[in-house]
Amino acid sequence: MLTQTDITSTIKSIPWFLGLSTESLQRLSDIADIRSFGTDQIIFNEGEQHPYLYVILDGRVLMESIIPGLGTMPVFTAESLDVIGWSSLTPVVRQKTSTARIIEPTKCLTFHAETLMQLCEADCDLGFIIMRRLANIVATRYLSHRLQLLEKLASQQQA
Repeated sequence: MLTQTDITSTIKSIPWFLGLSTESLQRLSDIADIRSFGTDQIIFNEGEQHPYLYVILDGRVLMESIIPGLGTMPVFTAESLDVIGWSSLTPVVRQKTSTARIIEPTKCLTFHAETLMQLCEADCDLGFIIMRRLANIVATRYLSHRLQLLEKLASQQQA
């Protein structure tokens, strides 16, 4: 079992948290946990309201979406230092935009979204950095998903 010092050290080593003050890093480590998942385990399903944000420390997670009429489509393979479960931090919707399926044993840094949001609201510098980086993740994943879907649709039309 990791100690609080181990969790703090882990958080300090993650680029997503660079630029945060020592106090902000400590506040994050106070609300963080480490969870492990086995192969084929589902962390969350598309459409559900799952209350956690994850930073992958080790392992791989396949993010997949259901495309009506086309079936399940892989969207993204998350690996070390990738963030998944970001929709739990969106203020209104909070529904997962994809299913997270473990494809090799995975260890994650885990944050309860509501607690993290409260921390972001109380520590505006932390909140700004987290939300700015979250916006980058959303934009990148949206673009990638859109391009994959367009490619799939184009290949369906050619068939």
